[in-house]
Amino acid sequence: MYRNDTVVPAFAIIFAVALFYMAYLVTQRVAALSGHTPAELTVGQIGLMAFGAVLFMYGFIGLLSNWLEGAELRPGKHEPEASSVPVVAGVILSLALAAASGVFVRTLVLAANKEAEFPPPTWLQGGLFAAMMLIIALLIAIYKKFFMAEEVLAEDEKGEFPW
Repeated sequence: MYRNDTVVPAFAIIFAVALFYMAYLVTQRVAALSGHTPAELTVGQIGLMAFGAVLFMYGFIGLLSNWLEGAELRPGKHEPEASSVPVVAGVILSLALAAASGVFVRTLVLAANKEAEFPPPTWLQGGLFAAMMLIIALLIAIYKKFFMAEEVLAEDEKGEFPW
């Protein structure tokens, strides 16, 4: 009835990877011409990476939507199948989130300590925070896929809404 396609999101991810590679090649070309690798990014590199990030997110959301909702939406109520694998994955991810949270708080405490001999780098704090957000997103996706009942409603083409 309604198709949830994967061609456009997959192409968006491939194109995003190509844009990131182009930004890398620009750096290599500038390094070859000037004799040293520049410390800062050019406007072109920032544009390529920003456009690549937007396309990558679009493709990732499209593929995730296909995985969560299926390739074809059929009207009616759909119950999830019972399994212990999502429960085990949820427990493991929850423990990983608790561990990453503890390490993240520890890095914040060490960074706030003025007498620390070796304060943690800021990229470590950002990476831990990003990892925690990724784990939370995975937990939400697993919950939606394996524990929530779905109901697909179909409406006539001549419905009362203007879209």
